[in-house]
Amino acid sequence: MTISYGDVPGFPSHCTVAGHAGEMVIGTLHGHIPTICFRGRFHSYEGHDMQTVVLPVQVMRCLGVRMVLVTNAAGGLKEEFKVGDVAVIRDHIALPLLCGKNPLVGPNDDELGSRFPPTSNLYDVKLQDIVMDVAKELQFDQYLHTDGTYAFVSGPQYESKSECAMLRSLGAHAVGMSTVPEILAAHHAGMAVLCLSLITNKVVFFDDPSGGDGGHANHEEVLEAVKGRGAQMVQLVGEVV
Repeated sequence: MTISYGDVPGFPSHCTVAGHAGEMVIGTLHGHIPTICFRGRFHSYEGHDMQTVVLPVQVMRCLGVRMVLVTNAAGGLKEEFKVGDVAVIRDHIALPLLCGKNPLVGPNDDELGSRFPPTSNLYDVKLQDIVMDVAKELQFDQYLHTDGTYAFVSGPQYESKSECAMLRSLGAHAVGMSTVPEILAAHHAGMAVLCLSLITNKVVFFDDPSGGDGGHANHEEVLEAVKGRGAQMVQLVGEVV
């Protein structure tokens, strides 16, 4: 069953970013695993507040979902990352959240979770082990990196060279404009979390000595990278679940 976001009370009518369909698909995987797939997310740079950004997670929690697998497109900060690689995220650096742009700000619902949730245990280690085992079975492990730290920035502009250098110096391996608010909300609500970042572009650290554009990031190359790895990502996610 497919439901458009615009048909869900309280949801924004649609996603404004290319590549985000703006619909949820409800069904079963492998014939017996109840599954909800959100095709498209809400970003704070679209003008949404953080409570709206994490609304799909709250819906999943109310429907009894116990495990959340989140994917994103990210820029590669780590030298070894290549376009098309996948990073298993083990930790994050979330600058907007540290500055108060946080979905947990405001009155706390004790039925959802603690007022002061820890985040050192946010990313589920058992799920990370499962995805690595599945990747080996699918002969996908050559593209998989198991030590990812994801830097969350607000966007919508891509990061400057100096910002990229700063994020790398802080220990970040990939950077993107989403994911951490939803993951934090899911963890706060007691759901197990697995996050996979598809590296869709290499970030720019230096000026192009030839005087060119230095390979600056653009959304078109992101969509192209997603398209090129899409079928394998679907297979990987399906087998992990």
